[in-house]
Amino acid sequence: MDFQVKGEGCFAATGGQAFSSEKPAVFLVHGAGMDHSVWVFQTRYLAHHGWSVAALDLPGHGRSQGAPLTSIDAIADWLIEAMDALGVSKATLVGHSMGAIAALSAAARHSARVSAIACCGVAAKMPVHPDLLAAAEGNSQAAIDMINAWAHGSAAHLGGHPASGLWLIGGGDRLLARARPGVLHADLAACNAYEDGLTHAAALTCPALFLLGSRDRMTPAKAGQALAATAPEAEVDVIADCGHMMMTERPEESLQALSRFLAANAGSQDKELSDAAGAGRA
Repeated sequence: MDFQVKGEGCFAATGGQAFSSEKPAVFLVHGAGMDHSVWVFQTRYLAHHGWSVAALDLPGHGRSQGAPLTSIDAIADWLIEAMDALGVSKATLVGHSMGAIAALSAAARHSARVSAIACCGVAAKMPVHPDLLAAAEGNSQAAIDMINAWAHGSAAHLGGHPASGLWLIGGGDRLLARARPGVLHADLAACNAYEDGLTHAAALTCPALFLLGSRDRMTPAKAGQALAATAPEAEVDVIADCGHMMMTERPEESLQALSRFLAANAGSQDKELSDAAGAGRA
């Protein structure tokens, strides 16, 4: 699906179903240097089970135009602008890594627009190693290699994925390699500068799921659990033997956790859509 935010072309995958503002909406937000394709195992199911799905390409990523945004709060504000562009008054936000803290910021700072959030592979702070930042600034393959090595759990390095023939390390390499020059560094720098995780979690007024990997070396499960403990209405789901890329490493377990959470918290969106329809008929 192509749409525009402030005159710039944007893209979102909709899972094979037309996006409709008349159904509960879920926005899926990717991590640093990535794009909508990291949600490929989840978008189609959700789109065919009652949700309007927008797996977004953030500005400068994938098929979206513009420059990458330089702060987590700026990404959060852009998510609200994307909702406006698609005629969505309230949505559930599901984010991974950089996308998770952007969803957290959006929910804390734009509470009237967010009905629930799911944060995958998240921590209150996401410091980036200086060697990785330097490699990304130089658009070096070394940055891609470091991320691939750290982001995937040991099982992902050995194969055995439930989708026959899928090579997660090779796929991750190609995904990051196709990012435009400067995009990965901008994203990592934004993550490195983010300091408001605990404040934003404490300010949440909506239900929150923290979906974590037990073998995540980039945002360890212990750090995600500590962040969740500060949120007023949060649940934690830890996927065993899983690294940072749970949506692709453990797609079935990730989908099950997200589906349960979304189903349990769809009511507020349904009510708002019903109220809006009633107001339109009045």
